Amino acid sequence: MGPRLVALTAAWRWSHGRGIAASSARRTPRSAVASWASIAALGLLGACAAKPAPAGGASASAAVGYVVVEPTRVALTSELSGRVGAYESSEVRPQVSGVIEKRLFTEGALVTRGQPLYQIDSSLYRAAVNQAQANLQSAEANLTALQALADRYQPLLKMQFVSRQDYDNAAAAAGQARGVVAQSRAALDTARINLKFTTVPAPISGRIGRSLSTVGALVTTSQANPLTTIEGLDPMFVDIQQSSGELLALRRSLTSGGLAPGSAAVRLTLEDGSLYDQVGTVEFSEAVVDPTTGTVTLRVRIANPQGVLLPGMFVRASFVQGVDTAAFLVPQVAVSRDPKGQASVYVVGPRDKAIQRRITADRTQGAFWVVTQGLDPGDKVVTQGLANVQPNKPLRPVAANTPQRIAPPSAAGVGNSRASGAGGG
Repeated sequence: MGPRLVALTAAWRWSHGRGIAASSARRTPRSAVASWASIAALGLLGACAAKPAPAGGASASAAVGYVVVEPTRVALTSELSGRVGAYESSEVRPQVSGVIEKRLFTEGALVTRGQPLYQIDSSLYRAAVNQAQANLQSAEANLTALQALADRYQPLLKMQFVSRQDYDNAAAAAGQARGVVAQSRAALDTARINLKFTTVPAPISGRIGRSLSTVGALVTTSQANPLTTIEGLDPMFVDIQQSSGELLALRRSLTSGGLAPGSAAVRLTLEDGSLYDQVGTVEFSEAVVDPTTGTVTLRVRIANPQGVLLPGMFVRASFVQGVDTAAFLVPQVAVSRDPKGQASVYVVGPRDKAIQRRITADRTQGAFWVVTQGLDPGDKVVTQGLANVQPNKPLRPVAANTPQRIAPPSAAGVGNSRASGAGGG
């Protein structure tokens, strides 16, 4: 019995004797038993309070889960914004002046190269063709006469029946007539071409837009507005912008051997967040940096058989620019950052002690950080139980996600717990 329990018992006996002397007739055995039970409870509480706290606590090892990291090939994927542009684009303009008589296409339809689109009044150009043909015939007739005269003078010159001057004049006149014939033939060709231009054809194949000129409108070769526009929609171009700093760092890494060249395959994410089902390729990178944005334009060519992509559409382009052959993939839950943004992880060190390791992790890939510096092959990185980990403190490491084996209680343990429960009650 402890000292505190002895003192409490003596106090009860004194008060109990005094109470018996004062009112022995009203004291009942039941009230005496209740008083004794309360004093006994106070004594047990005092005894429990006097027991010392179990040793250990803060010095106990923290149970943690870890993963073993090994270097792997990590694709350096870039995701950049871009704008869709037509592979081919043509503004349809008149090459002769005149009044539009007919529109020969349906707005918004697919047209093929050479398909007639507009018919311009051709009466003046047909008359010009007829006039050129008449001029050519006149020139050819004149050439026939002059050439015959020159041919007749040639034998007479040998017999000295005509002078040398007369023959030279006849030959020169025939040559001049041949020139006039050539000019007339060229004028006829020009007139025929202008007549052909009265029917405005489609210069490329693609989807035609709305007509900007109606039937009856006067069009000229020098007008500012086109008649309509045709866009070639399969394939399509996507122009994406990458900062010149990122491009320089990538080229430096490729030159030094830190990265292996990646593929030119490009996947697109549309404005609604869906993934486009076609894969494109990088055609080229411009050799000029935009002074206003500091970016370089990369052009991607991609198929568009269903016409999903439209000129001017905003997309996100993802493509592999290089492959890091010695990077580590560390789960994101294992990486913490200080107020300065420096990343670190805990690794299981010698004698199962926690060691905080500074790392370089500049980008993510899925649920992992891509670590390029700070880790060695075979390091055990702590991923579970990080709340109880302190630097240089002992750990009880197990492989991450290891299932716990909970054994049923033994018969001896159950008996002891029952006995202790009966004694404490």
